[in-house]
Amino acid sequence: MKRAGYYWLLVTLGGGLLIGGCSKHQSAHSSLDTETIAQLKRFVAEKQAQVEASTNDAVPGFAPFFAAAKTGDWRAVSNIFNSFRNDAGQLGTEWQPVIEVWGAFDAFAAGDAKYSAAFGRDIIASIPPGSIYFGGTDPGRFIVTAMCRSQVAADPFFVLTQDALVDKTYLDYLRQMYGDKIYLPNYADASRCFNEYTNDLQMRARKNQLKPGEKFHLDAHGRIQISGRVCVMEINGRLAKTIFDKNPQPEFYLEESSSLDWMYPQLEPHGLIFKLDRQPMTTLSDDLVQSDHDYWAKYIQPMIGDWLHDDTPIADVAAFADKIFGRRDFSGFNGDRRFIRNAYARKMFSKLRSSIAGLYAWRVNHAADAADKEHMAKAADLAFRQAWALCPYSPEAVFRYVNFLMEQERVADALLVAQTAAKLPAMAGRDRAEFRSLVERIETYHEQK
Repeated sequence: MKRAGYYWLLVTLGGGLLIGGCSKHQSAHSSLDTETIAQLKRFVAEKQAQVEASTNDAVPGFAPFFAAAKTGDWRAVSNIFNSFRNDAGQLGTEWQPVIEVWGAFDAFAAGDAKYSAAFGRDIIASIPPGSIYFGGTDPGRFIVTAMCRSQVAADPFFVLTQDALVDKTYLDYLRQMYGDKIYLPNYADASRCFNEYTNDLQMRARKNQLKPGEKFHLDAHGRIQISGRVCVMEINGRLAKTIFDKNPQPEFYLEESSSLDWMYPQLEPHGLIFKLDRQPMTTLSDDLVQSDHDYWAKYIQPMIGDWLHDDTPIADVAAFADKIFGRRDFSGFNGDRRFIRNAYARKMFSKLRSSIAGLYAWRVNHAADAADKEHMAKAADLAFRQAWALCPYSPEAVFRYVNFLMEQERVADALLVAQTAAKLPAMAGRDRAEFRSLVERIETYHEQK
């Protein structure tokens, strides 16, 4: 199937990966080991110091907010945060440390303490000191920020999020921490990135080449107004490239939220995340793909059991999803029920694997030759099956896998993935409706062929 023919399947997946839904009655410190508790306390103290250094005004709520955070009182942290988040637009850089504390506590309260800690520690351990790390999703930004020895001191590396670079307050915040150590975009850079993107946007609009989700209009003065996450991420991507280009010495690593086109030729799998290489790669080496294969096979086995292999058919993954997540039948299950019970953890790791699968899928369409195309397709299919098994009702895992299968002309397999996701009882109303709509579109497409 040609690329132009499968965009009808795409949906806007919303923000980076805001996967809350925890009980606000629990403590963020419950079930945490003493080392992680100590680290979170150091993190909260560092964030409080940043707030106190960035404003001379007494901001109502900040003192009790940090007091609650120091004791791990998630209910109080959440309630206080929600009480003044509507006034965030009136605050300056002091708002960013508050967001980071709230985000970290949400990850440890909504997520399983064991898996949130593993997420942070394993990513941090994989990145060399002095590197620059882009953490795109909420877990990718907030957990890693909280578990670094010191985000402010870039110890062991610089922590940024590509998703907030269009926010002037966030860039000011980064400059306060890192401005004397690495190059960060200034106002001129931001204006240039905006103008370059909007000029390109209007040119592609005239050629009917807009991406799904790109929206804009001209106001009464003829000035362009953009809206939606896709447009914002396009500008974020250009600002991220500015940081990449202007800092030629450090290595770069990425935890993906939305895909950024310019990065794909330079990305390689790196454990849970990506390494962003300096030069584009014609292909991914066999050794690199095998290393990624072996890493993830070993990583997910304790989570879901040792049953998903290279030759495991989609029907078996669908049967697993129905048995474990549909009927809650754990007979013969040798994975971790603790992982299965926590939606935050499942979506978090499924997103990581789906992102790497997306890289392989991109490589299928940009392969050097037929052999490379086949190699990348096999790697993508396995990674997508793993991402789907980790969370069978993740919109990201389902829609990306379906898109890949439709490109491969595997309509029956695509329909099975969509049908399985649509009938799982854990579905929220909106996701269930989107999955059912997806099923209908695949069925209609199949009938018209």
